[in-house]
Amino acid sequence: MKNDYASVMARKGEIMKKAIGIDFSAFESGSIAFDYERMMKETGYTLAEMQSIQRQVHVGDTPILELRNLTALARKCAKPGYGARIFIKDEAANPSGSFKARRAANSVYHAKRLGFPGVVTATSGNYGAGVASQAAMAGLKCIVVQECYDSRGVGQPEIIEKARKCEALGAEVVQLSVGPELFYKFLLLLEETGFFNASLYTPFGIAGVETLGYEIAMQFRERLGKDPDVVICTNAGGGNLTGTARGLKKAGAESLVVGASVDLSGLHMASDDQFNRKSFTTGHTGFGVPFAVWPDRSDVPRSAARPLRYMDRYVTITQGDVFYITEALASLEGLEKGPAGNTSLAAAFAIAREMPEDQTIVVQETEYTGAGKHHQPQLTFARQNGIEVRFGDPAEEVPGRNIILPSHPSLIRAKDVDLDKLRRSLIRTAVQACKGVPTEEDMAFLAEETKTCREFVEKALQEKEEER
Repeated sequence: MKNDYASVMARKGEIMKKAIGIDFSAFESGSIAFDYERMMKETGYTLAEMQSIQRQVHVGDTPILELRNLTALARKCAKPGYGARIFIKDEAANPSGSFKARRAANSVYHAKRLGFPGVVTATSGNYGAGVASQAAMAGLKCIVVQECYDSRGVGQPEIIEKARKCEALGAEVVQLSVGPELFYKFLLLLEETGFFNASLYTPFGIAGVETLGYEIAMQFRERLGKDPDVVICTNAGGGNLTGTARGLKKAGAESLVVGASVDLSGLHMASDDQFNRKSFTTGHTGFGVPFAVWPDRSDVPRSAARPLRYMDRYVTITQGDVFYITEALASLEGLEKGPAGNTSLAAAFAIAREMPEDQTIVVQETEYTGAGKHHQPQLTFARQNGIEVRFGDPAEEVPGRNIILPSHPSLIRAKDVDLDKLRRSLIRTAVQACKGVPTEEDMAFLAEETKTCREFVEKALQEKEEER
């Protein structure tokens, strides 16, 4: 077989089917719609099975911590009677240091069950560490394909730190420069090794996060006698929010699900010259918005991460907000956590000030920190790349040009993303890709995909026609 780029891409469907063991076409109708719930049910595991799998490998049952000092600070910045209690789910307590151990536990378990000799995953790092950790426990080989450098060979400290973590846990790390070669190399490795595709976006991976949402509901009920009012999920590829929301739903919780991303607008997610001009490799709008409006751009034919099905609100905060709240968490609460969970924590600090004191808000994941993942080396790296770092109003931050730490905590603000705009974009993109007249089944599917109704879908399509 030819191994040039075009030839490998031409057979990607065949490679994926063999490496995952799922025939995604079995869930498709031949048009826009596909049976998402049947895909999740027939290729995943029950909640009880997932909990059992994870407990055997020391994953899950992580504690919920109340941040009393950060809550007190939020109340000082809010009007009288406002400032919800802020909690975090301490997912750094998992073996690999993040919630992605939940995704990895299910994927690796399934790979071993099917008899694969090893696993391959393409990731910037935290998930790679989770897969490496679980593969080590299962006695499987592990390869992590990582987009690490720009064309000059310069890598971000956070990504390089994650590579060290993966290697320490026994994985072989294949480091590449930013661009389309990542997916190409990933496919080649799957084909050459015959390993399992431990993708972030398979039903196994997304279902693994359901235990997290379920635990949050159960722990809050036991501790406070009620569900949290708001659950905030850092959102990039959408799997974190999707899995957590599905778990909350299985627990019967009616908590508001909020997605949070770092605003890196203006910086392209796959641009070589912009790669090192952003200080975040995860949880940013460069991934969050594109994956929300077209989930199937992922490395599987049908992504199980579909955040617009579950998102009630979507907000962005700035890089400066996240670095400030990371310092505040350490100084006020004695806890050092990495940037992904602190993306949601910065949003939680802002949103808590909108809520009455008797309400609760929980950040549903935290991650480990250290060395390159710490905010100080990231800020140093930003300065080395010509990024201005100063105190002021984060609202004036221009991604790729400066990082503005808030001169006062009251300046940490959550900026709402227009969810209806994203929903209309998904609907129009799906219909355009289909290149046909949507069927009744398609219309119902698009309403479910966007958490709306048939009337909303019809209006979005009508507006598109009028624009023409």
